[in-house]
Amino acid sequence: MFINVGGRTDIVNYYSEWLINRIREGYVFSRNPLFQEKVSKYKLDPGVVDCIIFCTKNPKPIMDKLDEIKARGFKMFFYITITSYGKDMEPGVPDYNEMIEAFKELSDAVGKNNLCWRYDPVFVTPKYTIEHHLKCYNEMAEKIAPYTNFCIFSFVEMYKKLSFTFPELRAVSGEEKIVLLQGMGRIAQRHKLRIQTCGDDNDYTEYGINRSGCITVPIIEKAIGKELKAKVKPTRKGCGCIPSNDIGAYNTCPNGCKYCYATNDPNLAIRNYKMHNPKSPILIGELKATDIITDARQVSFKTQHGKEGLLWDCLCRFTSDSDFFT
Repeated sequence: MFINVGGRTDIVNYYSEWLINRIREGYVFSRNPLFQEKVSKYKLDPGVVDCIIFCTKNPKPIMDKLDEIKARGFKMFFYITITSYGKDMEPGVPDYNEMIEAFKELSDAVGKNNLCWRYDPVFVTPKYTIEHHLKCYNEMAEKIAPYTNFCIFSFVEMYKKLSFTFPELRAVSGEEKIVLLQGMGRIAQRHKLRIQTCGDDNDYTEYGINRSGCITVPIIEKAIGKELKAKVKPTRKGCGCIPSNDIGAYNTCPNGCKYCYATNDPNLAIRNYKMHNPKSPILIGELKATDIITDARQVSFKTQHGKEGLLWDCLCRFTSDSDFFT
């Protein structure tokens, strides 16, 4: 199974000390977002955790902890979101030029097979025009492409909550999408960067853009050098991912991104963040006497005859990218 560190909040950016404490102690508690009294306990054991999936907009706080995580036997994969938006959209996110340099440093530390660049969500406003996106995407791709195998992007989804947190936001029109798809496809091809969508069931192959599937067996197999067996379990329409278990919590990310699906109220996120205790076994606050704690079912995706070492490395070298990223 996979532990997801970043689907509900940016744990790497704001809670890295807590995470390394959990890894050292070998377990973590996660509160059910719908039924708050229900808490799952996960073993943080590389024997059952095939990979830790990191999703963040700032990998720098985890950089000095990578050696220890590796030494404890954990495999890692990183999704690093770097967009062209400014502080008006992402007030808590560092400048993208700084994050590009951090991306390069992370790639050198974990290897280009173990991280992906996310450029999402893509939306259009009078300030963030199609021309702006294509110009910035080209500039970023030129710098990032040598340090990863692929890039994932998505068009903004019009979640109901955004009508309150980002009322001026509108959906990207069909005509705008075509221009962006054509441009981003050409840019990715020019920089020899594989590009694919996230959570989109449309066929964009005519633009050189591959289908959705962020956390797939081939991607993670290539990253960890082991053969896995798992089935796709979509989280929404168009999703092609296999399941992962998130240990974060909604409404706890101080990044303050206006388009965020995981935060209803930035002020609530700040209040929750102030309740965080790095030594607690749960992300926000403490366990309660009324909590119902259940040991999570954790089963490795590794096959009984997982391939590793030189043999698996040779297979990776002589298998095409299309085999790995389907």
